[in-house]
Formats: sequence, structure tokens, C-alpha cells
Amino acid sequence: MAHIAGAGDTGFGRHEGRTTIDLMTEAATVALADAGLARGDIDGLVCGYSTTHPHLMLATVFAEHFGLEPVYAHAVQAGGATGCAMTMLAARLVDAGQCRRILVVGAENRATGQSRDSAIQTLAQVGHPDFEVPYGATIPAYYALLASRYLHVHGLTEADLAEFAVLMRRHAANCPGAHQSAPITVADVLASKPIARPLKLLDCCPISDGGVALVVQRDEGAARIAGMGQAHRHQHISHAADLTVTGAGEAAGRAFAEAGCRRDDVDFLAVYDSFTITLTMLLEEIGFAPRGGAAGMARDGSFGPDGRLPLNTHGGLLAFGHCGVGGGMAHVAEAYRQLAGKAGARQVAGRRTAFVHGDGGVMSSHVSLVLRAA
Repeated sequence: MAHIAGAGDTGFGRHEGRTTIDLMTEAATVALADAGLARGDIDGLVCGYSTTHPHLMLATVFAEHFGLEPVYAHAVQAGGATGCAMTMLAARLVDAGQCRRILVVGAENRATGQSRDSAIQTLAQVGHPDFEVPYGATIPAYYALLASRYLHVHGLTEADLAEFAVLMRRHAANCPGAHQSAPITVADVLASKPIARPLKLLDCCPISDGGVALVVQRDEGAARIAGMGQAHRHQHISHAADLTVTGAGEAAGRAFAEAGCRRDDVDFLAVYDSFTITLTMLLEEIGFAPRGGAAGMARDGSFGPDGRLPLNTHGGLLAFGHCGVGGGMAHVAEAYRQLAGKAGARQVAGRRTAFVHGDGGVMSSHVSLVLRAA
């Protein structure tokens, strides 16, 4: 059974002058040290994509740079779900005997390696080329459509979504390397600059430079990858048959079935949070909150360190930051650290079963992982 044996990150924010390869190297070096391994111990490499370094063969480019000669090397593209998808692929490869120890890396200088306009244009291409992109929609605009519908159906307000921005900042305050750790209030979120109504600046994750790496191995490690699942019901939001059933619940169900556990067994959550509405909808569709009830649980402390389901204790994308593939990988790394007792000041005692979820596109690609303390 595959285990996560080490994790490393660069810290997120603005890393002036650092390239994607530089950030991959730093994260990978820290992960190997955490696992107590040398570069020669690695026989597999799985990496993500980079919009600032869009090489056709990024995996072998990095292997060459880092001094690896893997028997398996693969770059993966699944949007924000890539971090979880890479972890899943590495686990399957290890379980199949293809590799013994796989380095999984995601990094990008997304904040400083491209202009703002270039970043917006690149990400906007997620939209349908005929039915969405020509109308000028951006990624925040697509999620704003989801938010408008959600608030209308459940009779909630923008202040309800803001609860998650406040919670993630509170968690990031205990996480060294977080991009944004200053505390904010619901009033601060509501007063922040409108981006795509009803989403405002503080409803959106910051764009960061950074990187994260994991070591997935056949030998026992601190966190066992007990269950994995995916679901892909649509690519473009205009083609989604049901905005309340996007595939997240299906992916989670498959992961729970493989792990042989239930949602009630989970005592730690790491769930993708590119926007406050993303986190809200995922928690409810997967079943960790009732429909329309996620904000209330955030407000009453259920997702805090002392609550029933501590959530994104590193601050998530909304506060720790988002550097592309590494942003989603940070959720996996945080779950591993909590299970391994390596989370420092933000450590929550007694965590045994963690659920991790990644979302790519506009609620398009879903990958769920169940991790258990070894």
C-alpha cells in the first residue's frame, strides 16, 4: 500500500527572480530531506504543468536538472485537481510495482513570471471557445455564476460566503510561508473590491509563486493513501447538467469505498478553495455540511482547530496562496503533516483519517483522497 513519506514547500508569495524549475528544486529538496532520502533513492517522477514554463516534456526537463534517472516520468494536467491526481497516479504506480519511490512535484512562479493580463488570458481559456470565451468571461466570472445561483437557491448572502475567507486567514496566521496571514473580518471581505459579483477580492485566492513536493513510496510512511477516486461530468460550465451535482460527491464516494470507511470516520479536511464559493459547494456536495449549511458550520467553529472537522489548517488557497499545481498539492501536504504530527503550531492532536479533495476547471475535474495515519 502506498504511503506519503515526506513533504516540502517553498512558502508561497512573491519570489522575485525564481523560475518554475528553481521552485520545483527547492520544494523537492525539502521533501527528500523530510523523508530521509537522497536523490538516488528516487526511481519515479510525476510533476504538474506550468503556465510560465510550458515545456512539452517538463518531467524529463526537471529530472535532468535535478539529477534523477527515473524508470517512470510523467507530467499531468488536470487544472486545480492536478495535485491530487498526481498523488493518485503515484500511488497506483507504487501499488503496481512500477516504482518504489516517486517524487511528486508542482511549482510555478505564477505571480512574478508573467504579466497580469497574460495570466488572466491564459486562465480564461478554460471556458468554452464558442459559448463562453467570446463573451469575455474570466475564471472568477464563471465561479460568480455558481455563487449567484447558490445564494439564490439557499436564501443566503455574500456575508455567508465571507466566513470562509475569514477562517482561512485565521488558519494561515499559524502557518509560516503563507502568502496572506493578516486577520480579516466579514466586513473586510464585503468591503473589498468587486471582482465578479457577488465575488469580491477577498472571496478569491491570491496568485502566488511557490512549490510543493511529496514523496510517495511503497515502504511504510507516516500517512497511508487508503482510498482514491475521480469523477469528470463536464468540462465547461455551460455544459453542466446540474450545478449541484458536479462529480465531487462521486469522486469522494469512490475514495471512501476503496478505503473502506465513511464520512463519519474523517477527522481532518483539506478541500480545494480557489474561491469561497468553491469551498462552500464542495463541502456540501461531498456531504461534510448540509446543503446551504457550510457557512453556518464555519461560523460556529466546526471547521476550526478545536472543531469536529478541522479544515485547511494551513490557510488553503484563499490564504496560504495559489501557485497553480502546487496550490492544490499544499492541501495534500497539510493532510500528511497533520497525520504525521509535523504541523508545528497548527498541529491538531489525534488526527487519524484525512480527506483531501481537488477541483479542476469550473467544478469540472474532481479527485478525492483518503489518507490514514500509519
